[in-house]
Amino acid sequence: MKQLFALSTLITLFNLAAQAQTSGRIAGTVQDGTQKTVASATISLLAAKDSSTVKLAVATKEGIYQFEGIANGQYLVSVTAVGHQKAFSSRFEISEAKKEAQVPAIQLVPISKAMSDITVVARKPLVEQKIDRTVVNVDASPTNVGSSAMEVLEKSPGLSVDKDGNISLKGKAGVMVMIDGRPTQLGGQDLANLLRSMNATELDQIEIMTNPPAKFDAAGNAGVINIKTKKNRMMGYNGTINLNYGQGIVPKFNEGINFNFRQGKWNLFTNLSHGYRENRQKLEIQRNFLNESTKAVLSRFDQDAHMRGSRSSYSGKLGADYFASKNTTLGVVVSGFSNPSTFQNNNFTSIYDASRVLTSQTRALSLQDETWKNLSTNLNFRQVLDTTGKELTADVDYITYDANSDQSLSNYYFGSNDEYLHKGDTLYGRLPQKIDIYSGRLDFTMPLKGGARFEAGVKASFVKTDANAIYDTVHNAAVIRDQDRSNHFIYEENINAAYVNLSGPLSKKWSGQLGLRLENTIAKGDQLTTDETFKRNYTQLFPTAFLQYAANEKNTFVLNYGRRIRRPNYESLNPFIEFLDRYTYQQGNPNLRPQFSHNIELSHSFKGFLTTTLNYTQTNDIIQQVMEQNEAEKTTFVKQSNIANQRQFGIAISANKSINKWWTNSFYLNVFNNHFEGVVSNEHVEFNGTMLMLNGTQQFKLGKTTSAEVSGWFRTAGIESVFQSAAVGGLNLGFSQQILKDKGTIRFTIRDVLYTQRFMATAKYGTVDAVINERGDSRVATIGFTYRFSKGKVGNVKRRASSANDEQNRVGQ
Repeated sequence: MKQLFALSTLITLFNLAAQAQTSGRIAGTVQDGTQKTVASATISLLAAKDSSTVKLAVATKEGIYQFEGIANGQYLVSVTAVGHQKAFSSRFEISEAKKEAQVPAIQLVPISKAMSDITVVARKPLVEQKIDRTVVNVDASPTNVGSSAMEVLEKSPGLSVDKDGNISLKGKAGVMVMIDGRPTQLGGQDLANLLRSMNATELDQIEIMTNPPAKFDAAGNAGVINIKTKKNRMMGYNGTINLNYGQGIVPKFNEGINFNFRQGKWNLFTNLSHGYRENRQKLEIQRNFLNESTKAVLSRFDQDAHMRGSRSSYSGKLGADYFASKNTTLGVVVSGFSNPSTFQNNNFTSIYDASRVLTSQTRALSLQDETWKNLSTNLNFRQVLDTTGKELTADVDYITYDANSDQSLSNYYFGSNDEYLHKGDTLYGRLPQKIDIYSGRLDFTMPLKGGARFEAGVKASFVKTDANAIYDTVHNAAVIRDQDRSNHFIYEENINAAYVNLSGPLSKKWSGQLGLRLENTIAKGDQLTTDETFKRNYTQLFPTAFLQYAANEKNTFVLNYGRRIRRPNYESLNPFIEFLDRYTYQQGNPNLRPQFSHNIELSHSFKGFLTTTLNYTQTNDIIQQVMEQNEAEKTTFVKQSNIANQRQFGIAISANKSINKWWTNSFYLNVFNNHFEGVVSNEHVEFNGTMLMLNGTQQFKLGKTTSAEVSGWFRTAGIESVFQSAAVGGLNLGFSQQILKDKGTIRFTIRDVLYTQRFMATAKYGTVDAVINERGDSRVATIGFTYRFSKGKVGNVKRRASSANDEQNRVGQ
């Protein structure tokens, strides 16, 4: 109650301060190309610093509009009217010395020609640095052609992806990934496989937020990544067709179409895509089994795994928006995917004694057929309550994932002289899994006097996962149920949340934002096989604060703070075992607790193109992947655990600048220090290391229709959880050519030209002593073709974000 009272007091004071500066007045007129006034045009008063809407008005029949009670600050006006192109005023100011502003008459240009006769080619910057987020425009990079969403993220500023597909932001794990504002509810391998199956041609933008406001779910220790898919905003019809073929060691290709039709009060849209990717991977693991007390080497295992797999992806989206009136919009979106895959692993293990004498060898053949299916339904509603901009939005979501995996593991034993000895038992596994997610959200927005804005909302989500692991052992042609490995796990979770957020100007140069989110989590896990149950029930507050100082037109400073949570992925809580071979497996951990972090950032922006950020993060009960070994059974297993507390301090520098008309440079540098201290396998551990991350892109305009790109990324050696990783990086080349009167584009790209993308790491703590070396099919040459078609005029369709943001992000594929 004290915390809520304090928040209420702060909001009241903030509101009073804003209202004390609300005496400004703005007026103007709207005309068409013949100098005639335009009635009923919609007028938006925008804050110049970030183009956010301050107030709305409707022009009179004489084309006159006005705004009163406006705080000091810089503004501009935008005008929309049926049958005309959108128009903007120039920037103007309300100050103590000038309380009234008369905006020069805004001239609207009639739309007199179908857009099918006109092709507009806009050159977006690859990276845009905004006050609260970094935006990557996917199509602005030719080297993204034929890529997957995962590969686009891998080279985005501040992001890194490890060998298992886990995503880190500025060196911090625990990122929440959303697609069109909807959490994927996946994590771990499930999320990685989903992102690998998404074609880059489906993507519009990548939004990267390290400290999102209270309106967003508190999940995501390191922040939020929002992947925006393409959705055109034109009256009439429009769409794109994409074809891409890539060749590495093995082929990869994808094709897709998106189509949008808007007429009258209806907007219909659809996306359909298919992809096929083969992969080759080589994994080498050298591990020593140590004496627990003396740390002397007792035996050594050298593993050499050759993996091959293929994955097909079929995805589709169908949606409709109904504009019941200018203030009311209803929408529905149905989407889904089916991703069948096959996987084969030939694993060779050589076992040595303490004197490094070869004693035995094992060959393991692991096969897997898996299918992941998803169906998502979103119903949404938007109501503008009055001309001041009050708005009410609602979302209801149902999301289901259905997975089935059939696995087999056979072991063949050889002597030290390569002589065949015998075949071991064959292990067969069936792992069906189903996840159902129900979610609802209600949000209210109210503009206040002086450019301030109040937001509040509630959300509830219900999740049920049902995972069954059924293992059978074939011994002498007899099939025996393996009760030790089989397991049936059901997990249920209910999260209820509410938030308030207040933002606005404090003075001519100062602006701020305060937010508070409350989340209550009720969870229950049942292991039906062993009749074990665990329960969780906790309530937490997540404050956010933001303060901006615009010193002058060239320099802006921003200070922000946020508290966040990372809940365990659903798959990480499931204690079932997944085998790589007889000696290596991974296992879930039902004892995982959520981790909490405090994040503070101070940034400086110079002329809008150069941003420097200092950041500090304190994380408690951090969830990380650890290795544990069993000397008696000669096994090694991997699991996630709350191993330590983490402190991180870093500095990031980003720049996006046009050197001249034909050369644009994008640059990102991040240096950070990670310090971990905790307990692993009942032993105290402490890791400390500094890492540098670098992303750079050079884009060249070689003519009106031709462009080229050189991009690369590099990460020095450093600490990642309990692993000491080696340096890694990649160089990409791309070329783009407009054809067919700019309706078509041909792109050619080579990713990882120097074939340097490989994962190498060591793990040394307790009795663990391992070296890992992994390399995949990363050098790929791709040629792609995009064709754009349209007929109509520019409209205004708002992309919807669903209510199930965090839940989808924890499913894990």
